[in-house]
Amino acid sequence: MIATAGLVDFHCHLDLYPDHPAAVQEAERAGVFTLAVTTTPRAWPRNHELAQRTKHVRAALGLHPQLVAERASELDLWDRYLPEARYVGEVGLDAGPRFFKSLDAQRRVFQHVLQRCAEAGDKIITVHSVRSARAVLDYLEAYLPPDKGKVVLHWFTGTKSEAKRALELGCYFSINAAMLSNERHAPMVQSIPLNRLLTETDGPFTQVGERHSKPSDVALAVEGLGRLHRLSAEQIATTVRNNLRSLVNG
Repeated sequence: MIATAGLVDFHCHLDLYPDHPAAVQEAERAGVFTLAVTTTPRAWPRNHELAQRTKHVRAALGLHPQLVAERASELDLWDRYLPEARYVGEVGLDAGPRFFKSLDAQRRVFQHVLQRCAEAGDKIITVHSVRSARAVLDYLEAYLPPDKGKVVLHWFTGTKSEAKRALELGCYFSINAAMLSNERHAPMVQSIPLNRLLTETDGPFTQVGERHSKPSDVALAVEGLGRLHRLSAEQIATTVRNNLRSLVNG
């Protein structure tokens, strides 16, 4: 396993671990640049507070599509916190069977989020797109001009042609080990240029053996991408770190 210092976990739910402050500190000690996404605006203040005490952890302001049915009323709160947030997420659309019935409400929320981000400018958004890649790309094209914000597609499972369209819209992709272990997604992942790749764990929703993934486990995604591209893990780690720098400073 490669050294964790300087690795990037661009999508992790640190506040959903049993001990949130300890999870933040563990990411910090490991030296993993970690984006702590939130699922509701109410979670933002505590995540932001803990992240501000660190060098490596940043918080993102979210309203998860799977929670829109019961949390759409928090959109005003999301608006109130947006000026404090450089990063936005987790947001997006989920057309899976469990959440399909709230899809109209999800669309309204996602459109609102993208429009507010475009107005604010310079936001970096981590986007969920389960069974809705085409719709998500339609919304990005309609409501977030490329010069008004940047998008990272989290755990993207669309087609190669959808990935190509996303690239043309300026999107990055955050890749986790679970994606790489699924043979169906490997050709799509392989089609993404190296300069648009980031890595993620999506912990604690992924596992390593019997335990939940944590930010340092992003090394598994780095090693998997190395095998896919016939490059060393160190080369991938450097590339991803440079991509993060371009995303944040570009």
